[in-house]
Amino acid sequence: MAESMLSSPAARSTPRTDEATACIESLSHEGAGVAHIDGKATFIDGALPREHVRLRYRKRRARYDTATLLEVLEPSPDRVAPPCRYFGVCGGCTLQHLAAPAQLAAKQQILAETLTHVGRVQPERWLPAIAGPDQGYRRRARLGARLVPKKGGVLVGFRERRRSYITSLHECLTLDPRLSALLAPLHALIGGLSRPDRLPQVEVSAGDAALAAVFRHLEPLTAADRERLGAFAAAHAVAVYLQPRGPDSIEPLAPLPPPELTYALPAFGVTLAFAPSDFIQVNAAVNRALVARAVELLEPGPNDRIVELFCGLGNFTLPIARGAGSVVAFEGDAGLVERARANAQRNRLDNVQFHVADLYAVPAAGGWAVPPCDKLLLDPPRGGAMEALKALPAEAPGRIVYVSCNPATLARDAEYLVHARGYRLAAAGVADMFPHTNHVESIALFLR
Repeated sequence: MAESMLSSPAARSTPRTDEATACIESLSHEGAGVAHIDGKATFIDGALPREHVRLRYRKRRARYDTATLLEVLEPSPDRVAPPCRYFGVCGGCTLQHLAAPAQLAAKQQILAETLTHVGRVQPERWLPAIAGPDQGYRRRARLGARLVPKKGGVLVGFRERRRSYITSLHECLTLDPRLSALLAPLHALIGGLSRPDRLPQVEVSAGDAALAAVFRHLEPLTAADRERLGAFAAAHAVAVYLQPRGPDSIEPLAPLPPPELTYALPAFGVTLAFAPSDFIQVNAAVNRALVARAVELLEPGPNDRIVELFCGLGNFTLPIARGAGSVVAFEGDAGLVERARANAQRNRLDNVQFHVADLYAVPAAGGWAVPPCDKLLLDPPRGGAMEALKALPAEAPGRIVYVSCNPATLARDAEYLVHARGYRLAAAGVADMFPHTNHVESIALFLR
């Protein structure tokens, strides 16, 4: 975990009021270095714990300041050369300059501090961190596209860090190599369309055996545009979809059904199909390990009645159902529920039920309720699950596994479960779902 530089020279302002030197104490939740200058917190992009740096203030606020790194005077032993040539401009990654073990330690520290300060809880034991490959891991991405004649034409890539501009990427080390290989052809494809200025984004997805790309277009496509898109699909073995309006308008370019997108969870003999716009965990290796960890903590048995909230496509549901007596799963997206039911049939699991429910609504008003159960698993979005947890019956489940993508809402919900509902936080740990970014995925076990 990151440590303070108590023995380093004190942080101080230089004669130029817009510059200062500082000793970096820790990493912020956004991946910036944190220092205190004249007692005031300052967040410095690109600085690492245990470094002595020179900085230039970017914005000064009443409670904290932000700054740009000018020079590393004493580097951290964990500083490494970023492998990506776009690092520092592209906003897709923020931590490529920090060694992978130190990234994990920093994320563990963020989780620990957030649980302590926000939730007033500490786990009885820390689970081993889950890690996987730190390159070529990302199997889904939303790419921006923009016509900028002054920069040579169409730009395709992620947005720049802290800016709305597009970083023109011709490769991406974090993308699945099959998706990274589409970047350069996408520049040429979009640039050759009739209205390249009216195609703002492309969503790319990689299944185990098939690829898909969804083109958001704000103007109708011409026959020539469709021909070019069809040639692109054939040349790169990618299923092309068109999105003229919202997500409900997505349809395949070709009249024939495109190849199905699927991914497997071999440890449970489960294969899941998904649509190109569906939410899936982007890191296949880490997801497999995280599912295994969740099932291990939940301990499903043949007599257990298990409930899952925010079940999505059945990523956790179906592996749980392999060992449980019955599973009842809830999800707010009707399309995901439809595909989850189809996935249950595909895997010949008849002990699971899926229901559409607004899990952020008061149960009585939303037409749903948490049924009696022995165990509960939930994997909510960043907003957490407070409303759903407050809907737990008086005889609440004895075991809860909580998968989180936001330490702050996990800590808030943990405070409620521990201090209001009588649970104890038996275990917690991180999963590095997005290496080189400040994203902290975690999992926690609560016991009555």
